[in-house]
This record gives sequence, C-alpha cells and structure tokens, in this order.
Amino acid sequence: MSIQLDVIQQCGFLTRLPEDIQIAFCKQAKLVSIPANTLLFDCGSSCVTLPLVTEGSIRVFKQSESGREISLYRVTSDQLCIVTLSCLLGGDNYPATGVTESSVTAITIPDALFHELIGKHRQFRDAVFHLFSERVSGLMGLVNEIAFHKLDQRLAQFLVMRQPIINGSHQQIADELGSVREIVSRLLKQFEENNWITLSRKQIEILDPEALEEYSSDVR
Repeated sequence: MSIQLDVIQQCGFLTRLPEDIQIAFCKQAKLVSIPANTLLFDCGSSCVTLPLVTEGSIRVFKQSESGREISLYRVTSDQLCIVTLSCLLGGDNYPATGVTESSVTAITIPDALFHELIGKHRQFRDAVFHLFSERVSGLMGLVNEIAFHKLDQRLAQFLVMRQPIINGSHQQIADELGSVREIVSRLLKQFEENNWITLSRKQIEILDPEALEEYSSDVR
C-alpha cells in the first residue's frame, strides 16, 4: 500500500532527508508487511526494489552447493542491505539469500525511484553511501574473523556476545559461523567440560563469560 509522511518518521534514514525527497517516497514507495521465515531473494534472482526495514529482521547469508551456510549480516531498523544496494547499482542478480527472521515491516523503494534519487539528490546519495560504507566495514570484520581466527575462538566470542542465555540449535549456530553442526557440538561439549557453559535442549547458559572472552582473544 502507499505510504504517508508519518510513516517516513518510522525510518530514521528517511527523516534525515529533505521534505521533497520524503514526498517522492510517499508517491512511489510502498509499505509492506512480510511474515517470518519468508524468502525475500535468492542467488540468481533479479533485484527490483530496495527494502527499508522499520520493524523486524532480515538475515542475509551465503549457501554452498553442499548446503552449508554462513551468515553475512542482518538488516534491522534504519539499516540497508548492501547486497541489494550493490545489485541495484550494478544491475546484477543477487549473489546471496535473504530471509525474514521475524515478521518484517518495510518501506520498499522501486529501482526507478532509487536511481532517480541517487542521480538527482546529493543528500540521498550521501546517506546511502554512508550506510553502505558502514556495512562494508562490518563485512570486512567477518572476513577477518574467518581468515585469522580459529573456529573455537570464534565460537567462544559468539557465545560471549549473546550471553547469558542463547536459544537455538547447534545447527543454527553452525550456520552463523559457517561451519557444520558436528564440529560445533564437539566444541560446545568441550566448553561445558571446562565449566564455561551449560548445555540443554536448544539452549546454552553462559557460566564463565570471562574465561570465554580470554579464550577467544588468546594468540595461538
């Protein structure tokens, strides 16, 4: 459905733009509601809109031919999807997959409006590239972790960042880290034997975050 100016106020990215740009959004953009666990885009699919999330979370990940996954990032309120941005700017198809983790409300910008605003309005262009730069920095951090940190250290840091209780299966954690369930389960069992965590069905309780933090930063 079409949107009104008050809807724009739900997206901080848009409220920082001049009123004439906001009015252009109201004329062409749409407000959509998407259920949880909905596939938004997949490898090879065409890109025709840019979603601006106002509520909920989108997980963007890469999947190998064998089915293994690694999470690249999440898109939440006032954030942009750099995969979508790069596809719109380059006219390419999607190189990754995006799925809603929860119910999502978003303002969708059609590609024609996106290119018009990028070309004619410096404020919009500067805001987009600023958010793009922030996202690229985050992806570089992910590359650094994968290339220079061992899986056991990355797992320890993952647990510290989500303490004190982590809900989810070992497979979900493996997908986040780009590994396989069997290895993650074995490492979690070792952490439990060290009395750093307690394992139960689809739940992990952090007992000693200091020990996990020290382990994750140990130079080996």
